[in-house]
Amino acid sequence: MDGTEPTVYVVDDDDAVSSSLSWLLESIGLRVRTYRNALDFIAAMDADPWGCLVLDVRMPGMSGLELQQRLRDRDVGLPVIFITGHGGVANAVKAIKAGAFDFLEKPFDDQTLLDRVQQAIGLNSETRRCRSARAALLDRYASLTPREREVMDLVVEGRPNKVIAQVLGLSSKTVEAHRAHVMEKMAARSLTELVKQSLCIQSPDSGWIGTGTSMPHGRAGNPLAEQGIDRISASRAARP
Repeated sequence: MDGTEPTVYVVDDDDAVSSSLSWLLESIGLRVRTYRNALDFIAAMDADPWGCLVLDVRMPGMSGLELQQRLRDRDVGLPVIFITGHGGVANAVKAIKAGAFDFLEKPFDDQTLLDRVQQAIGLNSETRRCRSARAALLDRYASLTPREREVMDLVVEGRPNKVIAQVLGLSSKTVEAHRAHVMEKMAARSLTELVKQSLCIQSPDSGWIGTGTSMPHGRAGNPLAEQGIDRISASRAARP
């Protein structure tokens, strides 16, 4: 799989369904790859696939729910949109608890699927961007000397230079120099930004990942997680 652009991975043992979905998704310019079963997908999957997975629940061999769990075990953050002609609330609940992005029952509205796929790709793209930004942040933090890290820890606690100097047994001028180096190396434009960076280093889900943006939390952006299982009943009522 080529990861230079987001891809919609369709895994369904029904060739007619796969072909129909492929045509629909490609009609709006999306890149699509289809697989007849879960094992074929796993064999071809990149270590860090980009896009989303449209996955049938019932398939010969490994089921869609089992594939979802396999991806979770490998820490693969690909959003999963389940499609099924054999829905059932139990399957939907299990998929949601495992982090499914959405769960659509056949027959579903084409536009609904397109909307969900684009939302899922958007979430995955943002998550990848955030992960990359945090990796860069950790690299900058690793460039600090042990003393600079000590100064940074005290700065983000709100300690003034005079107090930091007393705690570390340094002169105020030395603390000022270390503090300036910390701000430069961390590319922090303000104390507030440095504090947010420190929180992000301690916890990936702290919310910081760059000016004006936030790290996706858990299943943020997941319509099922946000609206609950009632969506399943609503989708049944809306089916043509």
